[in-house]
Amino acid sequence: MQDPKALKEIAIQSQFEPYPGVRDGKGYPGVRAKAPEQYSFNLTELLEPVIKTNFDVPELLAIRKSICMFSLTTTPANELGPLQCTPHFDASTPNHMAVLLYLCDQQHGGTGFYRHKKTGLQQITAGNRESYLDIYYEEINAERPQQRYFDESNSQFTFLGMIPAKFNRLVVYRGSLLHSACINPAISINANPDSGRLTVNTFYDF
Repeated sequence: MQDPKALKEIAIQSQFEPYPGVRDGKGYPGVRAKAPEQYSFNLTELLEPVIKTNFDVPELLAIRKSICMFSLTTTPANELGPLQCTPHFDASTPNHMAVLLYLCDQQHGGTGFYRHKKTGLQQITAGNRESYLDIYYEEINAERPQQRYFDESNSQFTFLGMIPAKFNRLVVYRGSLLHSACINPAISINANPDSGRLTVNTFYDF
């Protein structure tokens, strides 16, 4: 963004609401507010050709997008549900893209990527989704995940690397990759857009 501070100021003035499902320990563990339409328009105009070129998306496919949302992580670790304590994937379709704009700095961690140890999978596709989920649920039912925000490796997942948070950094990755927000619980569980782990989240599919 040419003026990311102006976008952050809009977030500071916005009314945030809990993410649907957060009370049930599912989905994004925090609150969200709608980002400006102009940001959404500019982002799509910029990213459509970039995504198609760099992720080998066929030119003839039409772009579909979600609403752009400001997001803040607010759920304490001891209130997380089991599905929020392990890496996840957003979709198993081949051209589903997650786009994340950081409006916070490196103190707030980043986005981590993982390999599932038992299956060796890093990416969940239509072909392996059901077999992966069968094994995944069997594992977490046998041993409940530690109630924490996931970051490093454990007996179920291997940590492959992280894209660090940086103010005004835009990250694009396939939603089918196993990933998790790596956060700093000491400062990132915070509902204040000015000091919390503020991001703008968007999803595209083709």
